Amino acid sequence: MAKVEAAYRKGPDSKLTIDKCFYASLAQGKAKRTLVDKVSIPLRSGKAWKVPAGHVFRVLVPEGPQVGDFNMWNQHDPREKMWASRTRQLQSAHVSTFDRIWSTLPFLRPMVTIIDDTLADYGQDEEGGRVHDLLGTRCDPYVNHLLTGEDFDFHCHSNLVRAVQPFGLTEFDVHDVLNIFQCTGLNEDDQYFMKACPAKKGDYLEFFAEIDLLCALSCCPGGDLSVDLWGPDAKDPLSTCHPLEVEIYQLEESALEGWQTPSSPSYQGGHGLQAPTIDWQARKNAIKG
Repeated sequence: MAKVEAAYRKGPDSKLTIDKCFYASLAQGKAKRTLVDKVSIPLRSGKAWKVPAGHVFRVLVPEGPQVGDFNMWNQHDPREKMWASRTRQLQSAHVSTFDRIWSTLPFLRPMVTIIDDTLADYGQDEEGGRVHDLLGTRCDPYVNHLLTGEDFDFHCHSNLVRAVQPFGLTEFDVHDVLNIFQCTGLNEDDQYFMKACPAKKGDYLEFFAEIDLLCALSCCPGGDLSVDLWGPDAKDPLSTCHPLEVEIYQLEESALEGWQTPSSPSYQGGHGLQAPTIDWQARKNAIKG
């Protein structure tokens, strides 16, 4: 079967083409970095944190396999947030090193660039599974009640809601996620499937912050997803749950020489909308008549 070209293609001068040498130079061991903060996320909970532009943050597995559901916003304007569906189109449905996460309209710019991934070599397994997916979204208490008729407050959606409330955000700000360390794909019926997380102690996914960020991460109550969450074989996966950690690093100033925060496209078209024109003479004549 002939390969079908991607709809959104990278050309030599495309905005989708990035300087891989620059981003590779920011990885551990290639540029001096200083650990400035660490966020511990206990199992079945969520946390939010800030990252200044030009810093690096790493999501890592400190004990055992664990999936994390990730959201982010512009720290200064939460209307700008990560856009999972556009990122799927511009990058891919599963992301890794040198992929970027893009923001919503009307901003449409890279929020982060992935600069390191210890699971990059996982590729695609025999069942079509890949890691770090943008295909699915967070588990939530609404779909849980829909499928089981029961209330359970510890889903990724709920964890993210609790995490962002101290920063002035609400449930309406929580959005589709990047499923970090999660192995997923589409089966022969074009249906979404999840597999056991392949991450091991010490694995990580590392991001470079292109803008000032507010980030949030849920330590998924489904653990490593090796246990069915719904259906006839469903049971509580608590035994498969582990914590997650986030490390935030400041890079030496010289490492960022020539870099600047990405700008939004300069579209000024106004969507073809025009202010109504008023025929004042016709109105005046109508009044007189």
